[in-house]
Amino acid sequence: MMMKKFQLPILFLLTLLISNHTVKAQETNEIQGRWDLTVNMDGQEVPSWLEVKLSGIRTLVGYFVAHNGSARPISRVNYQDGEISFSIPPQWDDSDRDMVFEGKLDGGQLSGTITSSMGKKHSFTGEKAPLMIRENAPKWGKTIELFNGKNLDGWHADKSQNQWEVINGILTSKEAGANLISDQEFEDFKLHVEFRYPEGSNSGVYLRGRYEVQIEDNKGTPPSSIYFGGVYGFLTPNEMVVKSPGVWQTFDITLVGRRVSIVANGKEIICDQIIPGITGGALDSDEGQPGPLMLQGDHGAIEFRKIEITPAK
Repeated sequence: MMMKKFQLPILFLLTLLISNHTVKAQETNEIQGRWDLTVNMDGQEVPSWLEVKLSGIRTLVGYFVAHNGSARPISRVNYQDGEISFSIPPQWDDSDRDMVFEGKLDGGQLSGTITSSMGKKHSFTGEKAPLMIRENAPKWGKTIELFNGKNLDGWHADKSQNQWEVINGILTSKEAGANLISDQEFEDFKLHVEFRYPEGSNSGVYLRGRYEVQIEDNKGTPPSSIYFGGVYGFLTPNEMVVKSPGVWQTFDITLVGRRVSIVANGKEIICDQIIPGITGGALDSDEGQPGPLMLQGDHGAIEFRKIEITPAK
């Protein structure tokens, strides 16, 4: 009889614990996922990206991409009553302070403030990133020569001063300066580019203006997501196939939704992998929309002799 007296309180406590756990799980579910962010930096809108996911029973962790740099891990994301916060060490800022992210989720929209490692505060807004799933395999259209071998028709620079020029039929950037952006925008496509660079240089090709495939003089190093052929900070090639500087090299890239395959110098180094989000230096974070091709010219010298794209119909 004594045991029966304690059964009801115990059952009540168990029910309460389960109920509290369910409520907390439902609450954290709403913040979990990938978020496309737009940050106001001194009156200019710049893209950013956030992923929040569950690690184990209750701990939220994640990844963050600022307007530049690579994806950075977040060891703990704090989330309660619709409010989110976390901090991460500086990456490219010359500072000892952490970057601090504080926001609120309301009606499926994120908003808040990012305090940079340099102490500057920037407001942001964000929404859930689209899955970009394609129900059917693409049917390919006609191949377009984006570079005509004569001039910069069909392209524009992202700065008023443009160092890009055509020399003997080769699209050339002799020094760091502006990035070059195609006038046309694309959704799903197959891309073929031929390029070369001098010793120690660094460049990249941005797919839809949002996802950088890295070009860098990395001969003799193991593969990495931030080295040659990687989708910067996200996807690591299965092999380092870079050639010596001064030699012509090739990328053949297929992008369908978020799924990407990359063949570099005749070898498949990334096979049908999902790009989680935008990489640093992206033009915008509006991932559900078509976007241009962007050639990185703000890091080092680079040359292109062929750029052709086959869009999906």
